[in-house]
Amino acid sequence: MNHHITIIGAGFGALSSVRELRKRYASAEITLIAPRAELHYLPGTIWIPSGLRNRAQLTIDLKAFFARMRVKHVRADVTGLAEGGRVVKTSTGDEVRNDALIIASGGRFLKKLPGIEHAITPCEGITAVEKFSERLKAMTGGTIAMGFAGNPNEPSAVRGGPMFEFLFGTDEQLKSEGRRDKFELVFFNPSQEPGNRLGPKAVGHLLAEMKKRNIATHLGHKLKSFGPDKIVTEGGEFAADLILFMPGMTGNLWFDQTDLPRSPGGLLKADAQCRVEGTERVYVVGDSGSFPGPDWMPKQAHMADLQAEAAAQNLLAELQGQPASATFKVELVCIIDAIDHATLVFRNEKRQLILPPSRLFHWAKRWFENAYLKKYR
Repeated sequence: MNHHITIIGAGFGALSSVRELRKRYASAEITLIAPRAELHYLPGTIWIPSGLRNRAQLTIDLKAFFARMRVKHVRADVTGLAEGGRVVKTSTGDEVRNDALIIASGGRFLKKLPGIEHAITPCEGITAVEKFSERLKAMTGGTIAMGFAGNPNEPSAVRGGPMFEFLFGTDEQLKSEGRRDKFELVFFNPSQEPGNRLGPKAVGHLLAEMKKRNIATHLGHKLKSFGPDKIVTEGGEFAADLILFMPGMTGNLWFDQTDLPRSPGGLLKADAQCRVEGTERVYVVGDSGSFPGPDWMPKQAHMADLQAEAAAQNLLAELQGQPASATFKVELVCIIDAIDHATLVFRNEKRQLILPPSRLFHWAKRWFENAYLKKYR
């Protein structure tokens, strides 16, 4: 009998799960539930303002990939689960049954700060970055503030790397346009050591880079609110004509319509095998989950891919009545790009490495993008 496996989501973790499952189980019936048959390659959005990338280059139609992988796509949002995860409820009213489930629906940005509608959150998608790009082009001068924050109840639920890329990329872009002297760039963060998950050496390098580029900093003060032309913190307020801000993340709203265990920060509580704790054949990968591991464990596509591999192995083992024992390695690989050069940061449980800016790393990031998207084109 062929088992029916359902995957929720169409991002990095979900699509890696499809590939891993199909590689190990050729005859499985795989259903993927997502609103669109599209992959939006968000790491490449850092190059939209400079014109190195556009929407068409970063949007991949997944219909051919689904056909090749023999995946049934259900075009819907998920609204909840029933029968311990064996039934997925959808916005169309359909209920999708399964023998095993992988949840890879991403996270949700915390937007509780008053006035947050005045800030653009780039990782919300291509549209948000296009809005930032259009506003930047229309400006003749002023203050551009960029920063990020975390989820105080979920140390891992933060995505700071892209903000450093937007910051340094904007600095480079304005210089290339001959407009840098008309703008003040400000980086803000509630921590005195922004990016400390990258490691102490990386923090020192990033702050030194800001100083070298004449980028002002506002650090160590809890955020209170945003205005149309300012940011208010517990340490005072400062002017901002354009705000780019990445909040911390929490779980999807539909998680509330399930009995799945949650972490203090609202994510799905997973064990070392990526199984949602206390469930049978329900797994989670990527931003949706809270996993055991070091406090610097990143929320990035690379980790989602590693978790998808472990989840697929364990799910198939369970279906075959075998122990689910595969775990995933924890490592951080971050290329912090600045349009034509980049810094490489690597961290695992044994070592930390930071390599200074080089054109080689910029081209490595572009090569990786091309190689990654070839799997789905």
